[in-house]
Parts: sequence; structure tokens; C-alpha cells
Amino acid sequence: MSKTSELVFAPELDQPVRYIERTRSYYLGLGYDNPYVWAHYIDVPFSPLRKPLNQSVLGLITTAVPYNPNKGNQGPGAPYNAAAKFYQPYQKSIDGDIDLRIAHVGIDRKNANMEDASCWFPLSVAKEAAKVGRIASLSPHFYGLPTNRSQRHTLEIDAPLILEMLRADKVDVAVLIPNCPICHQSQSLLARFLESNGIPTVVIGAAKDIVEYCGVPRFLFSDFPLGNAAAKPHDPESQALNFELALRLLESASTPRTTVQSPLVWSKDPNWKSDYSNIEKLSKVELERLRDEAEQARVTARELRMKSVGN
Repeated sequence: MSKTSELVFAPELDQPVRYIERTRSYYLGLGYDNPYVWAHYIDVPFSPLRKPLNQSVLGLITTAVPYNPNKGNQGPGAPYNAAAKFYQPYQKSIDGDIDLRIAHVGIDRKNANMEDASCWFPLSVAKEAAKVGRIASLSPHFYGLPTNRSQRHTLEIDAPLILEMLRADKVDVAVLIPNCPICHQSQSLLARFLESNGIPTVVIGAAKDIVEYCGVPRFLFSDFPLGNAAAKPHDPESQALNFELALRLLESASTPRTTVQSPLVWSKDPNWKSDYSNIEKLSKVELERLRDEAEQARVTARELRMKSVGN
């Protein structure tokens, strides 16, 4: 190799997106002068596997939501839909027709695929892992964690409810798949809670800075657009590879804060990384429109949350 070729670096843009910094700048640009304070821990709980994976029951935890046709557009290309948000943990059978959507959260709508659910919910490859004996079985349910900006609510209300569901289903290990920035924080907080209660976890995510800033035991990082952390769209090989990497991480991690980066590449052109909530790419007119949309979303979300509490 020549000395010249050794100095050909990757483009500066081709590094994990700094979502904490990006979202802070974005909301300041919209006129909100109280930047969100992200969860940050130094100490991280860690539970080693209690038995081999081929003897373990695995549970999938998602921040996606079952499709409800009465809650507006949630299909491919749908704009952010606060009306489709949910505020109470849920569990659903892994059998039958499952239609999970991600229009209710702040994913990368320009680059992420909103059609192929395997990008955010690896149920098919998890079932295959059980079929071939890689794991003993899947739990009879999968579990939904609300995307909650209140860290206290996630830790004190949502996480204990999810733990109760997992214990009822005799889950031994859990795979957590977040979507938007707040999803990554919520799932990271849940991973910490589950680990402190004896359930080993692995987070499959795309927001590296948020997950590592919070601090989790095991993290499989996919350098993909938000919303597609589990796989590339319509690409079964990428689904299988990422899920297997998550299982290997469950087996091999010996200390907390173990991060493994998936070798999969979203695109040879890294310019997609500059799109998400990039205030520098927005005109004054766009900023005003987005602020109006954000305010309306806040109102809708507040009404839904109040209704959820009332029920």
C-alpha cells in the first residue's frame, strides 16, 4: 500500500450521527429555549446469562405500536402522527396477524423505510432462531414500551409493568429495539431496569450517542437511519445477521457498556446522515411550519396522555 493511499480518510460526515447535539440545535432553532436533559449514568447494571441461549426464553420489546385505522395516516411516508402514540405498556401475541407501525415517533422520514416492519421488529428472524434451536423459544407475547419523555415515569411506572409481563411469561433474556431518539432513551432505561432485576438484555439501536450516554449493558449499533435499526429493508440476510450479532453479544459480553457495531452499511453515500433534524437545512418558512406542527403535536400528545391516565 502506498503512502498516498494510507492518507485517504473517510468523509468527515461518515460517523455516527450525534442525535443529542442535533435535536438540541433543532428545538432551539424552533424557538424552545429549554433543551431536553438526556439520561446519563456512569454505573451500569449487568446480569450475565444464567443459562445457554438454547435453553433460554427470549422476549422482544418494541416502541412500535399496533396499527389502528382510526388514528390517521400511519403508512409508508406518513408524517409524524401524535394521535397514534400510546402511553401504557402493552403485550400482544407473537402469533396471528401483526401490524406494527412507527408513524407515532420521530424517525428519519426522509431515509428510513416505513414499509418493511422487519426494519424495526425482527419477529420473523426471532421465530427462525427458535425453530433451529438457537434459542429455546420466544415468549408467547411481544411487549410494547411507550416512548416517554419523562424518565421518571419510564423507570417508576412503565419498566415495572414490562418486568411483570416478562416474569409472567418466564422470559430469560430480552432484545430491545428502539426507533426515535426518545425511544432509544426509554429502551436504554428499561434495559438498565431489567438488568438490575436479573434479566440480561441487548439493545439494537441506531442512536449510538443516546444509548451510550445513558449507559446500557449490551448494545448492537446499526449505523442506519432512525426507525430501521433492526435491518435493511427487504433484505432477509441483513435481518438474520443483525439478530445473530445481538444473540452473540448476549453470550459474549463480560462487562457492561459492551458495544458492537454491525458491519452492515446503509449506503455508500453518507450524506443521508446530514438530514435528520438539521436546522442548517431549513428555511425560515419551514421552521415556522415545523414549530406549528410541533405545538399541535404537543397538544395532541397531552390530551392522549390525560385520557390514558384517566383510564
